[in-house]
Amino acid sequence: MKILIVDDERSIRNTLKDILEFEGYEVSVAEDGKAGLEAALAGSFDAIFCDIKMPEMDGLEVLHALREAECESSVIMISGHGDIDTAVACIKEGAFDFIQKPLDLSRILITLKNATDKEALVKETTILKKKVQSKYEMVGNSPAIEHIKEIVDRVAPTDARVLIMGSNGTGKELVARRLHDKSQRASAPFIEVNCAAIPGELIESELFGHEKGAFTSAVKQHKGKFEQAEGGTLFLDEIGDMSLSAQAKVLRVLQENKLSRVGSDKDITVNVRVVAATNKNLTDEIAKGNFREDLYHRLSVIVVHVPSLNERKEDIPLLMDHFIAQISKEEGIPVKTVQPAAIEELQKLPWTGNIRELRNVAERLMILCGKEITKEDVAAFATPSI
Repeated sequence: MKILIVDDERSIRNTLKDILEFEGYEVSVAEDGKAGLEAALAGSFDAIFCDIKMPEMDGLEVLHALREAECESSVIMISGHGDIDTAVACIKEGAFDFIQKPLDLSRILITLKNATDKEALVKETTILKKKVQSKYEMVGNSPAIEHIKEIVDRVAPTDARVLIMGSNGTGKELVARRLHDKSQRASAPFIEVNCAAIPGELIESELFGHEKGAFTSAVKQHKGKFEQAEGGTLFLDEIGDMSLSAQAKVLRVLQENKLSRVGSDKDITVNVRVVAATNKNLTDEIAKGNFREDLYHRLSVIVVHVPSLNERKEDIPLLMDHFIAQISKEEGIPVKTVQPAAIEELQKLPWTGNIRELRNVAERLMILCGKEITKEDVAAFATPSI
């Protein structure tokens, strides 16, 4: 672990350096704020001890400059003139901790351990977030996909409701995930509900929750998906399959930001962004009496049409690279190359199952083929048609 000590008192610098090196840390020193800032920005330190009162540039100025530069080091402020106001000012500016002189060895080591634990947690969270983002990444650079990315990135920071339309397997969920990840709600929950997979008699309980005893199997209180998504995004997938009674209650939530659990007449206020998706033509469903027109207009502030794979076949090379890398990690199979002729063969196929079908084909080819996927392999094993 690399430590930087910034202090204009030589005795403090040297004593702290000796102590930390004895504990196994790699330590660098700087004799004033300006030199400390330069060293901090030039190096990669896990933690920085910085005195507040220094010539040329004081500690708070150093701290502010580090945060402006998005330096990720944990900064621990030290001072011989500490008081509550000073400590609060340091923490508000982004310091990890504040230690008053004379420095106590136990306090220093505990603070460093806490800083190390925090850094490890931040790194782990970043890695996990990257894994999740890669899983839900919108892969492709075709004009159709670039257009969708542009719209999503423009709409995401707002709270505008979005209706995502497209055939099964086109990646509607990826659009919803990108909307959430690039919104102001990204740190809050993303809750998904597949309206087609939940029986009609259970959808209201699933969405709005229920009170204990509301029906025979309601043995305890249950918070619905709207409450679970508080502060975040609720993704209503296949909303065209939702019952008319549930549609009426969803409409009320969108209008009033209030709901009541099944078995209760008490209103609960919710703050949720609703994103919906469907593979159906909702205009036709409205004409048939299967979908509420007023709900459609509430949901479709922004409409995003996700193209079929047949409309973006130029993305197949990138999609195959993405799926091969993904499957290699998941299944422990060595990465395989795809011959250009094999890609051309894949681009000739009628992809009725869209992206989901292409991934299945990629997995089949990874399992059944040799080190290289050939045109003949595609002809033999890629059978998208039933």
